[in-house]
Amino acid sequence: MEKKVLSEKSPVFGRRDAQIKLEAFNYRDSALFVPDYSPEDKAICYGVTGGVAKYLSLFDPKKSLDDNIKRLFFNTDGYLFEETKNLLTQEFADVTLVNNVIEQVASGENALNIIASKVKEKDPTVLYSLEKLIDVGLVEKKKCITEEKNRKKTQYVLKDHMFKFWYEFIPKAISVIEMGQGELYYEKAVKPKLHEFMGSVFEEMCRYYTLEQGIQGAFGSFLTETGTWWGVEQLQDAEDKWYQQATDIDVVGISTIDKTAVIGECKFKNEKIDKGIYETLIGRARLISGKYNITKYLLFSLSGFTDWFNDIDKTNLVLITVDDMYK
Repeated sequence: MEKKVLSEKSPVFGRRDAQIKLEAFNYRDSALFVPDYSPEDKAICYGVTGGVAKYLSLFDPKKSLDDNIKRLFFNTDGYLFEETKNLLTQEFADVTLVNNVIEQVASGENALNIIASKVKEKDPTVLYSLEKLIDVGLVEKKKCITEEKNRKKTQYVLKDHMFKFWYEFIPKAISVIEMGQGELYYEKAVKPKLHEFMGSVFEEMCRYYTLEQGIQGAFGSFLTETGTWWGVEQLQDAEDKWYQQATDIDVVGISTIDKTAVIGECKFKNEKIDKGIYETLIGRARLISGKYNITKYLLFSLSGFTDWFNDIDKTNLVLITVDDMYK
């Protein structure tokens, strides 16, 4: 539509009354496609579809999450089995290079020079592919929220969750799926790793929730944006020797109005959050407290929290479960 209808070469250019770019649904709206699923399954459904309306419409709400995923991804006649290949063929001339670039980003490589080295291409060539992937909404150039003007603190990450799921599990199982054993592969190799896969998806869900609630003043200040912080922190070992360690903060919500912030940690695991995670989050607060006054600490958990939290002062602490996020 953008190339054929909205471009300057189009005969109807400049004559439109309005235009809208249809984005993916957020995690809460996506859940309306599977209203009877548990909050955990609703989240995973969002994770494997990326909130794309077409993919969500393919889920049969009367069937289980597992049955839907196996039918759509792990059968040769499943709609999403070759969806990534079909989309790339439609959008790109050099599918091989783009596919190689996506594979590297999906595997966790997020720096231009490293990606270029891995695919054995020059930086400008890979940058061109990355920029096109950004244009079509598959890749995102992620910036450290407190240092958005620092070009060195940027990362290329997969924005499309369905692509992330596909590249993580499908390529290594093509032969198995073609032999008709895709459902067995799902049970043995994919299902046990779903929570691990959902880690980054859940963080994105939590950032959306934080901004949504923060706009309404739920955390004591009017939040204007959310993102992630990453960098290096100074720690002491058992012998009181200092050392540096790479670290990050999953959720950082800031108010550019009064320079306040909230920070959070997210765990999509079958275990409750304990005091260790809370204390780690408190310790990392100093990494951004010089720029913003931190007013709240948020802990997001799939499985809830240990009894340790019953006896502490929670004035500046907010405990949020996946169930809470769907209310």
